[in-house]
This record gives sequence, C-alpha cells and structure tokens, in this order.
Amino acid sequence: MNLQQAIQTIRPLDGAAMEQASRRWDGIAKPLHSLGLLEDTLIRVAGMQRTAQVSLSPRALLIFCADNGVVAQGVTQTDQSVTALVSENFTKGQTSACVMAKKAGVDLIPVDIGVSRPLDIPGLLQEKIRMGTADLTQGPAMSRQEAVRALETGIRLARSLADKGYRAIATGEMGIGNTTTSAAVAAVLLHCDPAQVTGVGAGLPSAGLARKIEAIRRGIQLNQPDPDDAIDVLAKVGGLDLGGLAGTFIGGASAGVPVVIDGFISAAAALIAARICPACRDYMVASHVSAEPAGQMVLDALGCKAILHAGMCLGEGTGAVALFPVLDLGLAVYEQMSSFADIQMEPYTDYQKEEAACSRS
Repeated sequence: MNLQQAIQTIRPLDGAAMEQASRRWDGIAKPLHSLGLLEDTLIRVAGMQRTAQVSLSPRALLIFCADNGVVAQGVTQTDQSVTALVSENFTKGQTSACVMAKKAGVDLIPVDIGVSRPLDIPGLLQEKIRMGTADLTQGPAMSRQEAVRALETGIRLARSLADKGYRAIATGEMGIGNTTTSAAVAAVLLHCDPAQVTGVGAGLPSAGLARKIEAIRRGIQLNQPDPDDAIDVLAKVGGLDLGGLAGTFIGGASAGVPVVIDGFISAAAALIAARICPACRDYMVASHVSAEPAGQMVLDALGCKAILHAGMCLGEGTGAVALFPVLDLGLAVYEQMSSFADIQMEPYTDYQKEEAACSRS
C-alpha cells in the first residue's frame, strides 16, 4: 500500500463505540472521570478499534535504526558506530527498551532502515533504504523519493503488524544524531528558531550544543525546506528513522490501530505524519513529555496530552513502553470494576454535563 492509498483508508473514530465506552466508565462505582486521561485514552482507543471491548494486547514496539550524516558537524558525543552496536544489542535483549518491553509484555521489533554499514544480524529486519543520510549542512539529507520510501516502509510494517493481530504499536528509534534532525524538523514545522527546540540529546557541553544549533540553522538556510510540505522537510533536514516512524503513524491509523508516541524524536515524526495526513492524529497516543526543550511544544502542536511526566529522554521507545502498564491498570478497572447497579449504589451526577446542557438550551 502506497502513501496515498494509506491516507485514503483512514476512517474517523467510531463515535458509537466511544459513547458505549464512556457510558461504561460513567457506570463504574467510583467518582466520575476520576481516572482522568486513562479514561479519555481508553475511550479514544475504543473509537480507533471500533468496539467498546478494548484490547491492548498483543502489542509491539517498532524501533527504526538509522544514521545521520550531520554527525560530521560534531553535534553528538559519540560516533555512528554506536548506532550499529545498539541495533545489534536490540536483537540480544541488551538495551533498556528490551528490558522494559519484556516486563511490559511488548514484542520488540528492531528495523534497519538506514544504518551506515551492512548489518546481517538475525532478528534485525532489513529495510535499509541507504547507508545513512547525507550531511544536511552540505545539502539535502536524502532525496524526496527516499523520504517517501521511508514513509511507505513504516506504513507497510504497521499494517503488517495489524494483519498479524497486534492491537497497539509503540514507536522507537536508534540513530546517533537524530535529536539534531528532529530539532531541525521541529524548527521548520513549528516556525521557530532552532535554539528554542534544540537540546543536548544524549549529552553535550555548551560548546557542543552551540555547534548543534548552528548546524541546524545552516542546514535550514541552505536547503530551504518548505514548511507547508512535510515530505520536503523530512527529505531535506530529517532522517530515515523519522520517515519510518511517520509512516508507522499513518499505517497504524489506516489499519485502525493505536500508535503510541515515545519522546521528542517520535513526536517530531508524528508531527510530520500529521502534516501529511491530519486524520492520522486521531490514532496517536502520547506516552510522556520528553525532557528535550521541544517535547511539550510538539505535543501541543499535535493536540496530544501525555499521561506520563517523568523527565525521561532515553529514546528507543522506552517512554512508549512505560505507558502500557499504566494503561493496563486503567483497562483492568474498565473491565473488572463493579458498577453502581452491581453494588446497589446511587450513581454520581455529572453536574458539569448538566450545567453545560442547560447553558445551551
């Protein structure tokens, strides 16, 4: 399925399923709306899955691994060899995301979409589009055709997971230099100065942060990405991992599967997806607010409210995975809690809803 076909298959959320889920929450023997975003999120998931019988299992974490040529500008603490090393470690269960995913009952699926060296590793999906992107300070990071291929790779993988019965998809990434590309994308799409959206990533001294900001400014000035054309922005100053992630958001939406945003990098990809296809925003679930400067800014632009506020910035999908146990708790209440009728208790009255109805009449 190509990009345009995926976009055309996205349906609005099922209002009847959401209303049924909302009534179930309101009938549970507890104060109304007292689980806050847990209730709101599961109601939305009912709309995505088109049934009030919400399910979040089985679930998968798609991790897109790719290198970024901009590291040549001294914007990172480590070199590109780390991308290949961690990509391999995903297959061995030796990363933070692996440990957390195992505990949370999430199947971890690493994907080589653009690591800068050949990797013939069992357990690492081979979807390489090119050996890393070019240095965005010297020209476009990739061609428009390569950017579309990255998007369509994410679409295909997300839909494949849905076909296999997965009920939720979390997003993750691994790529040295990808906070630089994400900040560049955010600066263009949010129409703000790179200094407002750029952080230290995995760790930089003040001089390194200044180099990073300056590299982003040079890349934007040289390439002149069109803020009204998110594919152009992705191609000129983005990364292959961002393309795969953005495609996952679109593909998940086209298959009716909730896709969980991780941190800043994942959110930047979600913003690309939303600018390409606004309808896919309905299927996005924000896990946490990244500690990166633009973490909240990008979520605000998406209209997403994160459940977790833990100061995390590890990446790899760790924040997205951390959300699942919390949602599981909410789902347990939704499925198992007694209703007011069960315990013969008078239901609570939703005075805010009543007063709102009166004000409209």
